Amino acid sequence: MAMLKSSLAFLVLAFAFFLCFIMSTGSHVYFQFVQQWPPTTCRLSSKPRYKHRPLQNFTIHGLWPSNYSNPTKPSNCNGSQFKILPPQLISKLKISWPDVESGNDTRFWEGEWNKHGTCSEQTLNQLQYFERSYSMWKSYNITEILKNASIIPSATQTWKYSDIVSAIKTATKRTPLLRCKWDKNTQLLHEVVFCYGYNAIKQIDCNRTAGCKNNVGISFQ
Repeated sequence: MAMLKSSLAFLVLAFAFFLCFIMSTGSHVYFQFVQQWPPTTCRLSSKPRYKHRPLQNFTIHGLWPSNYSNPTKPSNCNGSQFKILPPQLISKLKISWPDVESGNDTRFWEGEWNKHGTCSEQTLNQLQYFERSYSMWKSYNITEILKNASIIPSATQTWKYSDIVSAIKTATKRTPLLRCKWDKNTQLLHEVVFCYGYNAIKQIDCNRTAGCKNNVGISFQ
């Protein structure tokens, strides 16, 4: 019996080390393509206000390789250093992926690549990572999708989680994930997440992980 317990303990420990190894080397199951609503980002930012760009359309926050057990992992993997992107792509990213808090677009892209892109480098190299992100952004215009469903920025109106998800799902045929931030007692729509399979090609339904609260109205300002 003692030997059996020892063997089980060894297997558990070995599995734990294996998971740590997988996480550190960038193994992922799917991608989160995260778009942010700049007015919410800027409203709750701790960075100098004069640098804020509260654009009135959803912009890219990042493309994040993820695991279902912990959607925030992997991150900060060993990989290639960020390289300056081609001018034509830079022009596209300045519209789709601007740094709305600090105004330093290149530093924003570099930070996202170092934290997330390096963890999916075996699937997407740096150029593919940013090109694929831009293509995802172009595929569905969230701002227009919500507008067509009469969900527009308002200082007084709120919406149910299901109302916003339903509008987006009608257009994309896939279930997104919504993330909110709180400003005092107000739940503000902050991010819309689309999920993609391992190769970042096929869009899939997002699992409902931590997100906006169902029982509180969502403000979109």
